[in-house]
Amino acid sequence: MKSSEIAVLSADMFKAGNDFFWMGTLACILEKYPQLEWAHRQSFYTLLCIENAQGAAVIDGIAIRLDRPKVICVKPGSIFSMDINRAATGTIIFFKEDFFSLRYNNNALFQFSFINRENSHYVRLDETKAYEWKQLCSFMQQEFNRHHKGAGSILRSFLNILLCKLDRQFEPSAIAKKNNTEEKLRRFQLLLDEHFIKHKTPSFYAEQLNITTNYMNKICRKYKSLSSGELIRKRITIEAQRLLHYSGGSVAEIAKELEFESVSYFVTFFKKNTGMTPERFRKNQQ
Repeated sequence: MKSSEIAVLSADMFKAGNDFFWMGTLACILEKYPQLEWAHRQSFYTLLCIENAQGAAVIDGIAIRLDRPKVICVKPGSIFSMDINRAATGTIIFFKEDFFSLRYNNNALFQFSFINRENSHYVRLDETKAYEWKQLCSFMQQEFNRHHKGAGSILRSFLNILLCKLDRQFEPSAIAKKNNTEEKLRRFQLLLDEHFIKHKTPSFYAEQLNITTNYMNKICRKYKSLSSGELIRKRITIEAQRLLHYSGGSVAEIAKELEFESVSYFVTFFKKNTGMTPERFRKNQQ
């Protein structure tokens, strides 16, 4: 099957806003969102927290039976479909990296071992762990349903707890050592966190890593499905979103802090990368 023939699941179907996060129960999920039943690509992460279900989730051709408590992680770019019974119990969570990174470090997701490992799709839960996940998801669902002020920050904290607990499920001995190209990518992202305000072009980072810009792009596309330039712009955008959301600085002050040549250039950059002006983004977060 050609990639052009694979449907791309739009986050718009969840009506979850631009800093995309959505969660719900698994009961009748395919009746509500039938697109999930057919093979598609996603630009966001999915966590399937299975309590009791029948059927299967298929990720990049690997079928995972939904016959016992487990947590399944679907990463961006994967081809995913699911067949699940109407009476299934559990929780499904969708989130973009931008949602998580609005509060946490841009590289935080990269530190989770199950995200780095190519074929790490799920973990089984014993009775104690299953109850723990059920409780956490229940608290999280209550917060999500209330739509109270500050809910986003609380949901990010809950999500971080879930991801940390998921990471613990992987035995250290089973975690593959990072190869040289993965280490280059990790170092690039660490450099990016340190220098993205002053250095906004790939050539600086390639020089720091003693590799060519073309090779750096190859690594970034392989592991992140984005070019190095796109990752730099994404990092700048996340920082701009953080400042707009969490600080009281004006758009002009934020543009200056991020060392843009002018306010108009910052506004153009932000709109191009988010689809809205800084003012609109800030208003949506209130």
